[in-house]
Amino acid sequence: MAIPRNMRRLLQVLKLEEEQRKAEMETALGDLRRLERALTATQEREREGRRLVQASAATGEIVDRLAGLDESRAALRVGALLKPRIAQSRDEATTRRRNFLSKRVERRQAESVLQSAETAEAIEAGRRRQREQDEWFLSKAQRGNPSQSAPQDASGSRAKHKT
Repeated sequence: MAIPRNMRRLLQVLKLEEEQRKAEMETALGDLRRLERALTATQEREREGRRLVQASAATGEIVDRLAGLDESRAALRVGALLKPRIAQSRDEATTRRRNFLSKRVERRQAESVLQSAETAEAIEAGRRRQREQDEWFLSKAQRGNPSQSAPQDASGSRAKHKT
């Protein structure tokens, strides 16, 4: 009885650790998505700068052309800064995903061991009850005293002898 109780405690700890790893993984994935959206917005900003340069070529507005070039350059610089951070964030998310999956496997293995221990304990308890009943009936038969009643099991009811 003590082994499954301790294993249940261990299983609860493993579940909490798994939840923590999952939250860490989701945070890392959220950071990665945020950086990827920022890169997409930066790329759109760069395209808008190029469109502004093309439009200024048609209208002859030098201010629009300079603004478009400046917008395009700024977006390229921001994009160049975001790409290494995205790669780092992707690595971090991969590591956290691995940690989460490892913790999930560990928890599932503990569940399997606990289930096996509980099954073995139930089998042993059944054998013990049967042995007690067999001993009682054997002692009853050896004494030749049929008036004694059957022993009580854990539920308080009288054990029934099947012949």
